[in-house]
Amino acid sequence: MAASKTAQDQAPEDGDPISAAEAEHLFAPLATAPALVLAVSGGPDSMALMWLAARWCGARADGPRLVAVTVDHGLRPEARREAQMVKQIARQLGLAHRTLRWRDEKPAAGLPEAARRARYRLLAAAARRAGASHVVTAHTRDDQAETVLMRLLRGSGIVGLAAMAAVSERDGMLLARPLLALPKARLVATLRSAGVVFADDPTNRDLAYTRPRLRALMPALAAEGGDARTLATLAARLGRANAAIELMVDDAEKDITLLAAGSRAVRPDHGQMFEPRAFVALPAEIRLRLLMRAINRVGTEGPVELGKAEALLDRLDRTLAGTGGGGTPTPGRLKQTLAGALVSTTRDAIRITPAPPRRPRGTSGGR
Repeated sequence: MAASKTAQDQAPEDGDPISAAEAEHLFAPLATAPALVLAVSGGPDSMALMWLAARWCGARADGPRLVAVTVDHGLRPEARREAQMVKQIARQLGLAHRTLRWRDEKPAAGLPEAARRARYRLLAAAARRAGASHVVTAHTRDDQAETVLMRLLRGSGIVGLAAMAAVSERDGMLLARPLLALPKARLVATLRSAGVVFADDPTNRDLAYTRPRLRALMPALAAEGGDARTLATLAARLGRANAAIELMVDDAEKDITLLAAGSRAVRPDHGQMFEPRAFVALPAEIRLRLLMRAINRVGTEGPVELGKAEALLDRLDRTLAGTGGGGTPTPGRLKQTLAGALVSTTRDAIRITPAPPRRPRGTSGGR
C-alpha cells in the first residue's frame, strides 16, 4: 500500500494556476471593505491580481467595489498602450478603471525610488476618491525575496529585513498584498490558463537598476539554498520577532515616560520625556526603538535613518554614563538635533521635542 501524501506533497506546485478556493482564502481579509483600489500596471503579476479579485468578488453577493488603477509614469512610450490594454480587460471583467499620470519633473538620479513614491502617492489619492479602504498590490514571494536581499546589502536592521507585510500603512492608506506568499510562476500560470494577456516591461530586465541585477543573481543563490522561498521565510521569521519586540517597546514606553508637571496625559506630538535611570537599564534594541519612535513623532524631516539613530543612541548612552568620547568625563548633558527633533538631557529627564526652526542662510543674530 502506498504511503499517504503529506500536506506539503498535496500543496500546489509553483507552476499550478490559482484555484477559486485559494482566491477566496487569499482575499477573505478584504471581504468587508467598502471598496478596493487594485494597482494594475499591465504586467503578469498585477493582471493576475485583477483577474483573481474580479472572479472572487463576482462570486460574492456583497463583495467590495473594485477599481483598477494604472499609473503611467511617462517614462516609456509603451506605457500608454499598456494602460489601454488594462482598461479594456478591466471593462471585460466588469471593473471600473482609471489611468493616472505622473506629471512631475523626473529626477536625474534616484529615478526608480522617485517613481515608486509617486506611484503610491497617486494610488492613495485614487483610493480616497473612490472611498476605498485599501490599495491592493500584486507583490509576490519573488518580490519579497528581492526586497530582503536589497535591504540585507544596505545593512538594514530587523524591521527592514522583515521586508513587506501582508498589510501595512502608506501615505495615509492601508496597503494590502494578498499574493505575497505565492510565487510569480503561479500568477503567470493562472493568466495562461484563463487566456488573459499581459504586458512585458523591459525595465524589469534592465541591469542598470538594482532589482533586475539581484533578480539575475537568484539562480546562483538558489543553487546554494538561498531561493525565494527561503528568503521569504527569513522575512516572515524576522517579522514575527519584530512584532514581539514592538510589544516590549510598548510596555517599556509606558514604564519610563515622564509626564510634564501638571499634566494628566502624555502628548507625544508636543514632545516626550524618559526617566534616565530606567532608560539605561533597558536592552539596547529597546532603547534604540524608543528613541526612534519619539524622534519620528515630533520630527519634521521624515523618518529618522537607522544609522544616524544608532550614532545618537551611542552618544546618549555615553552622556548618561558620564563619559564622552575617549572616556573623558563630561557633565552628563546632551543637546543634539536629528530629523527635525531636538534630543536633550538633564539630570532628571531625557527630552525629545520639536527642533527650533533653522535660521535661513546668510542671517545672523547680531546687527
